[in-house]
Amino acid sequence: MLAAVVNYAIHLIAAALLLGVFFYIYTKLTPFDELALIHAGKGSAALSLGGALVGFSLTLGSSIVHNATLTEVVAWAVLAMIIQCLVYTVASRLLHTVSAEIEAGNAAMGGLMGSISLVAGIVNAACLS
Repeated sequence: MLAAVVNYAIHLIAAALLLGVFFYIYTKLTPFDELALIHAGKGSAALSLGGALVGFSLTLGSSIVHNATLTEVVAWAVLAMIIQCLVYTVASRLLHTVSAEIEAGNAAMGGLMGSISLVAGIVNAACLS
């Protein structure tokens, strides 16, 4: 039982650290300050960032379930980070006004970007099973 608890704690701490790394990288990738926008009440930024975090978490969770070692979990998490960042980059290039609309508080654009991130996370997580 102790070994299971230790394994749980290790994976939980690793997941929290990986989420923190993803949060940092993703918020540096976007051309606007999500936290400042969220503090200013711009729900669009919360929808977009929240979708990216949940999308990444889906792949991270799937990786934890389907891989035997922490090294494999981390490797898949890094790939998931890359995929999420690529998805944001491609979507924001195709939808030329993403940055301006999220900064302006357009919840529809934030929701769309969050949904795109969720879809990417769902597909990415399914590919691990």
